[in-house]
Amino acid sequence: MEIYKIAVIAGDGIGPEVIGEGIKVLNKVAAMDSGFRFDFTYFPWGCEFYAKHGKMMDENGMEELKKFDAIYLGAVGFPGVPDHISLWDLLLRIRKDFDQYVNIRPVHLLKGAKTSLVDVKREDINLLFIRENTEGEYAGAGEWLFKGQQNEVVLQNSVFSRKGTERIIRYAFEAARKEGRSLTSISKANALNYSMVFWDQVFEEISSEYPDVETASYLVDAAAMLMVKDPKRFEVVVTSNLFGDILTDLGAAIAGGIGLAAGANINPERKYPSMFEPIHGSAPDIAGKGIANPLASIWSASQMLDFFGYEEYGKQVLGAIEDLLIEDETLTPDMGGTASTAEVGNRIIDIMETRLVSGKLNV
Repeated sequence: MEIYKIAVIAGDGIGPEVIGEGIKVLNKVAAMDSGFRFDFTYFPWGCEFYAKHGKMMDENGMEELKKFDAIYLGAVGFPGVPDHISLWDLLLRIRKDFDQYVNIRPVHLLKGAKTSLVDVKREDINLLFIRENTEGEYAGAGEWLFKGQQNEVVLQNSVFSRKGTERIIRYAFEAARKEGRSLTSISKANALNYSMVFWDQVFEEISSEYPDVETASYLVDAAAMLMVKDPKRFEVVVTSNLFGDILTDLGAAIAGGIGLAAGANINPERKYPSMFEPIHGSAPDIAGKGIANPLASIWSASQMLDFFGYEEYGKQVLGAIEDLLIEDETLTPDMGGTASTAEVGNRIIDIMETRLVSGKLNV
């Protein structure tokens, strides 16, 4: 039997609530297959840990995480801890130190989900964002000069290495080729006359290696407009760290809301563990009330299944989410329902069992 060691960082706010439902689903999938199971180890890191210890994780935290096959993250952030500390000392540190240079965020309108757009078919919203995840605008390079003085100057530098740019663009081309879909690059070369001109040049160079992949390139502002007006023109999308961060939140808005938005941080070479997370925040205003939406966490669990090679199970978890959305009975308040977090997770489990009996779940 294959045993996958998963580090769980439930984090802050609603993180522990939603991640618990994802773990419940993962355990259910494992129970359906005698070939593998999950071994979860919990780490109490996050803003509450910071309030007690003055740090977001243990000193040897990264060494501890190296022992695992994957990381399952709930949410990070809480009032009283500055966002740049909670982000840079936990989430971004893991992404960078473990070279999780591929961020995968599906923008896919599931059956039963509601979009805020009008005159758009469900199948028109089916984008796969591949975002550079370790450098670019989030490289953390810069200076703060003459702090607090009248001549104060702040420099925030973007870092685009050839290695980093080539590998994310090539990964996107491979994904587009595998899925038989087009690839769109999003940049801003008209204004960012070094970094984005370089990005466009590398995209053009690599595209010559993939003559079978249809390509397009848009400026980020035009892309944002077109995602709303004509989302069907986008299939696989590759973009930089900052643009990907912003556009995938826009994507969440047109694909059912942030409560359905999942993300995977991948180290393709598997030298280090990859990390899976819902992309919503910690929502401290509803923490502890048992009404947080766990569907994004469950969707990110399906991404973990895909990563370990169990794509069929990943599809079936998404199918269970769609069945739940279609029946429109067990939804949390953010989606117009009255169900609790646990009730949604339990209903997903029930649906998976029903799909197994009906033959929809091929075990």
